[in-house]
Amino acid sequence: MNKVEHIGIAVNSIEESERLFSGLLNENAYKVENVASEGVSTTFFKIGESKIELLEAISDDSPIRRFIEKKGEGIHHIAFEVADIESEMKRLKKEGFVLLNETPKPGADNKLVCFVHPKSANGVLIELCQEIRGNNE
Repeated sequence: MNKVEHIGIAVNSIEESERLFSGLLNENAYKVENVASEGVSTTFFKIGESKIELLEAISDDSPIRRFIEKKGEGIHHIAFEVADIESEMKRLKKEGFVLLNETPKPGADNKLVCFVHPKSANGVLIELCQEIRGNNE
């Protein structure tokens, strides 16, 4: 794992939370994006090398909606940047971690992602992310 890529925060309202975090961080969001496969709308802030991702549910079956219903708004996950997501997934499986998806899937902010079940990581949902490399790189 290379670094903490971002911290994901579950929110009831992207609009309200974007204003709050803009004031807190003294920065504007640099990206807003819907991830239909996860049923979320996301907003990203960048402070130096660190990123904050706000996540709002946009569907009734969204994991974010279920999270907020159980725990309320707050930190949802910690994401780590990896160079090779597939080899990192294999390594973690070998170490006994439970993955929530068997293959990487497209996520927000031009990333391939995979999640590690919180039950195998002391109650913390871990996201692995790898930049999607385009044809022109």
